[in-house]
Amino acid sequence: MSVGAYAERHAAARTPALFGRVMGLVAVTVGFATLGVWIARNSGGATWFIAWLLAIGCLFGLQFANARGHTGLALVLLFAFGLLIGVAVSTTVNYYAATDPTAVRQAFGATALFVGALGAGGYAVRRDLSYLYRLAFWLLLALILGGIVLIFVHVQAAYTIWAILGLGVFGLYTVIDFNRLRRAGTGEAIPLAAGIFLDVLNIFLLFLQLFGRSS
Repeated sequence: MSVGAYAERHAAARTPALFGRVMGLVAVTVGFATLGVWIARNSGGATWFIAWLLAIGCLFGLQFANARGHTGLALVLLFAFGLLIGVAVSTTVNYYAATDPTAVRQAFGATALFVGALGAGGYAVRRDLSYLYRLAFWLLLALILGGIVLIFVHVQAAYTIWAILGLGVFGLYTVIDFNRLRRAGTGEAIPLAAGIFLDVLNIFLLFLQLFGRSS
């Protein structure tokens, strides 16, 4: 057997195990985020903003720790990231849960189908799609700038269009992230889980906004 064939066979055998590990980490992180939403259900003021800042710190910290080989610390920071993000979005999620629980259920179901379909598609593509990360970054930057503009310009239709465009951007990230799973090493499991968790979270929030406005 040639070296190239052996390497390809080894990578093919490793990929399902990595996929399972990453999905497991994503599931646990979602669990911590759900806990954060519950813990902060009665919070107010600047709690969400402080939690968001701390979550960003955890995200950068886990990337740094993982790159240095401190996987235990990176794992703790991943779960802390999920918990803090849950606290940061708690006001939004609990508001919809109290005023429009149907929208929450619809957003949950739509997120599962959306991520499942695009994730499967991205994972099935053999071609390396990592070159699309740059495009996705600029689209995300444009989306953020558009969101800032909408803070000052109150047009109902514009919010819907912004949410749909947001689904397109994070849908692209989902495809790329799952495609990356095909060729990632085991040392990339934690950063990949963080990225896919962010995809899932943002897609859920965007669907929640859409279903909440349609009710």
